[in-house]
Amino acid sequence: MTALERCDLLLTGGTVIDGTGAPRRRADVAIVDDRIAAIGDLAGVSAGRTIDAAGKIVAPGFIDVHTHDDRALLSKPTMDMKVSQGVTSVVVGNCGISLAPLVLDRRPPPPLDLLGEEEWWRFATFDAFLGAVDEEPASVNAAFLVGHSTLRVGAMEKLDRAADAGEVKAMRANLEASMAAGAVGLSTGLFYAPSAKAPTEEVIELAKGLKAFGGRYVTHMRDEGNDVLKSLEETFLIGREAGVPVVVSHHKVHGKGNFGRSKETLALFERYRTSQKIGLDVYPYHASSTVLKHDSIQHANRVLVTWSKAHPEMSGRDLADIARDWGCSVHEAADRLQPAGAIYFAMDEDDVQRILAYPHAMFGSDGLPHDEFPHPRLWGTFPRILGHYARDLGLFTLEEGVRRMTSLSAAEFGLKDRGEIAPGKYADICVFDAQTIVDANSFEDPMKPAAGIDTVLVNGRAVWAGGRCTGDRPGRALRRGG
Repeated sequence: MTALERCDLLLTGGTVIDGTGAPRRRADVAIVDDRIAAIGDLAGVSAGRTIDAAGKIVAPGFIDVHTHDDRALLSKPTMDMKVSQGVTSVVVGNCGISLAPLVLDRRPPPPLDLLGEEEWWRFATFDAFLGAVDEEPASVNAAFLVGHSTLRVGAMEKLDRAADAGEVKAMRANLEASMAAGAVGLSTGLFYAPSAKAPTEEVIELAKGLKAFGGRYVTHMRDEGNDVLKSLEETFLIGREAGVPVVVSHHKVHGKGNFGRSKETLALFERYRTSQKIGLDVYPYHASSTVLKHDSIQHANRVLVTWSKAHPEMSGRDLADIARDWGCSVHEAADRLQPAGAIYFAMDEDDVQRILAYPHAMFGSDGLPHDEFPHPRLWGTFPRILGHYARDLGLFTLEEGVRRMTSLSAAEFGLKDRGEIAPGKYADICVFDAQTIVDANSFEDPMKPAAGIDTVLVNGRAVWAGGRCTGDRPGRALRRGG
């Protein structure tokens, strides 16, 4: 029984999967304002509005820990590609790329251009960026990372070298100001040109600035192919030297010669997890996506063009077909398409499943919301995990799948009172059909909403219902996870 007599919203008759990994149970859920007020048999509680969840799962809203939604929060604030798959919170600023703090009067260097052209690079401080998100809220909550590449572009004239002492000092001051404004950590993209020449010592010196703020170090490592073990060692060293938790972004083993090596990488995670705080995320596909790069082309079985500034009509076409039509090599075709983006088929499904099954792995889409022909992970990641991998393949239970996209993610990124169905927690909730939830899109048709998502609530308000966005935008900028 509950002392609650009246609530704003009552979800009745559903089966609650609470996000902790505990077995599902039949229960009603009452919401008052933006919080969960009670769970159980709430037949005696009157409600301003009732949602019939009979036959459905009532779960915490999913947390997408690896996104590039910095600009999308402002330019696509209903966030259709996220709320349609049950996502209620996103972590932005990954892979060393954050929209602040940086002002540009020219097109940003790749991969910063994945977030937009120069007109979007207008926030000199992180505080100004968060203020803009507050002023025009999105439909989802967001936590924010500061990008190392963004800091480098702001502090250095030339990026093809290590930063000098003065530049490191300027970057660290900018990082600490951003953390004080509410960022939750530092991200790096050491694989990409703007940061590829940054030595380990440069990153350690910056990461040391995180400790006082309780921040974490999140990285797209230097190498996910032949030198993947060496890159993991570097990542763990940075965390140890700086005294902060680390998160390895979109963990994978890339390239035909490395198929099967997830056995080695996961063994390394296990070895170091005993002595330091280490997390990781993964997306449920055997193809990656980023800017069009020669070194990525050579390791892929197939390359699909996602956008091209020079030849926009080539979006959605295979690079090999474009090269054949133009009578040139794939590398020459790639040069003619620049600046451009691509999907690379260069992973083994067995490795993907092994990493997905690893109990410490969180889930992140790594979707690129401004690609003209995006990777299907942008719209399909979370339903694909729960439908294809949990239900159909039995890789883990539904309860375990939900745990690793809710409470685990909230704990790793310090998102306060989110990721769990419990009294007092924020009412970020996804109601879905366990029998029908699945990604409905494909590499050929990437922007199709998922099946089986019934209702999505953010801070107690519906953002997805009846198969469409409601237009409500109750999301919040989660400063330091609060």
